[in-house]
Amino acid sequence: MENNPGTKTINKTEAGRRAGVILSVIACFVILVICIRAGSVYISLRDLASIVMSHITGGPLPAEVAPMMDSIFWTIRMPRALAAFLVGGCLAVSGAVMQALLQNPLASSYTMGVSSGACLGAAFVLVSGISLPFILPVTSFAAGLLTVVIVLAFTAVIDRMSSNTTVILIGMVFSLFVTGIMNFLATLYSDHYKRLWLWMMGSFSARNWTHVAIVLPVAVICTLVVVFFSRELDIMTFGEEQSKAMGVETKKVKILLIILSSVLTGVSVSIAGVIGFVDLVAPHVVRKLFGPEHRTLIPMSFLYGGAFMALSDLIARTVLSPQEIPIGAVTALIGAPFFAYVFFAGRKKG
Repeated sequence: MENNPGTKTINKTEAGRRAGVILSVIACFVILVICIRAGSVYISLRDLASIVMSHITGGPLPAEVAPMMDSIFWTIRMPRALAAFLVGGCLAVSGAVMQALLQNPLASSYTMGVSSGACLGAAFVLVSGISLPFILPVTSFAAGLLTVVIVLAFTAVIDRMSSNTTVILIGMVFSLFVTGIMNFLATLYSDHYKRLWLWMMGSFSARNWTHVAIVLPVAVICTLVVVFFSRELDIMTFGEEQSKAMGVETKKVKILLIILSSVLTGVSVSIAGVIGFVDLVAPHVVRKLFGPEHRTLIPMSFLYGGAFMALSDLIARTVLSPQEIPIGAVTALIGAPFFAYVFFAGRKKG
């Protein structure tokens, strides 16, 4: 019986993809470890492993590990690096969903104005002084979702066809408008100016295990649900009419996925403020490396977005140490040229 050359090619492609996934997982783990270790105080891998095992098992620290080392690693560096990784993953998954729903590689929670809306919600909580449990992530989510509703409503009024380009342009305009409101609040409440400014620029300073505990379950649950809808996302990239013809309940699926995307963005903003371009860069890179299939695209976007954010945070806190650069500035320096590249490359193809 003759072997089918087409089958061999498919098997090779699948094997190559699996190898790429394994290498990517290893690389992202190594990047996370580097981000945890890097800083003014050197921590060896042996000490790092000892500290982790001590906290997991509840046993005593080895005599050669100083208590100060344990405090720096476990209390400061590790939760900060993990928070950055999780937030980056959430934003990347949110961006991948938006790009699929709008069939546009420039779509993201940042360009759609979701991030700015979520940040405005968080800002109102900050200036009001309300300190109820989970009020910040809940308000950020609600404000981000409201932003999407407003953008889509404006689009329907201005453009009856609701073209994806119009949606993105209105989202960006609305994002600038909301940023103006944020600047007004920062001026009006001068005693909160520094905190609001950090929120607008993004920062992981002083993030601890509480923040990790808030974002971790949201990241895991929402990402798993999005992966569950991978087939629908694959189909919806061809347009709503084609999706309906293939039996997808586009309206229900789109609403659910937009809500999930808003939840991911809202909790990210409540933890770190507005951080742009991660949700644009990570899914695009993954799509180039692994293809458009969302079963692979979504989890790999989470990993690549997390690694990108962790590295950006490492740059933010070490380049001008002891002074810290807002992480939004770091991601913008990388993401803005990338945004231009994707935009003009798309125009050339068109």
